[in-house]
Amino acid sequence: IEDLEIKNGEISVIGVPSRVITIAELAEMAQSRQGGPGPLMGQGQTALEKNAPGFTVQLAKIAIDPETGQIKPVQYLAIQDVGYPLNPTMVEGQIHGGVGQGIGIGLHESMDYDSEGQLLRSSFMDYDIPKADSLPNIETALVQNPSPTGPYGARGIGEPPIIPGGAVMANAIKDATGIRIQELPIRSENLWQKLNE
Repeated sequence: IEDLEIKNGEISVIGVPSRVITIAELAEMAQSRQGGPGPLMGQGQTALEKNAPGFTVQLAKIAIDPETGQIKPVQYLAIQDVGYPLNPTMVEGQIHGGVGQGIGIGLHESMDYDSEGQLLRSSFMDYDIPKADSLPNIETALVQNPSPTGPYGARGIGEPPIIPGGAVMANAIKDATGIRIQELPIRSENLWQKLNE
């Protein structure tokens, strides 16, 4: 390793300019080895002095059953400034996961305790999280406004899509019913009571 250097996408032996191979050629060789991909490993570190925050805007269309107060997200749009998506498919997957978590915060998840201070739901068997059939179709739109501090202009993508979920659900309910709910998670029984006041 000490004898190698990487410059301009090429790996060469130090002091021997004729011994050179591109990173692309090395990756191709590793991937086409008989018996499966060969060992192509890399390591990197960075210590950024400034963050590269991401920004997001989210919208939801919901359906509300007036008989039960049941809230069902029907369609969801997450627009996020990702700077430069190093891996667009992975970025969209992160946004989908974050939206699911945000919907969970808005409509499902809570730590409820009894009068003795004991947690009422101590396992995932009885803890309410969004399931695949309770999530809407999630559409993403990636805005590419490169960050001056992120690698290749990339911005943080993991946490931003989680944050708006509760507010998005509350705003969609307000738009649909005129009722502003300010406590999360928004339970169907609480909405039903407000609808029938």
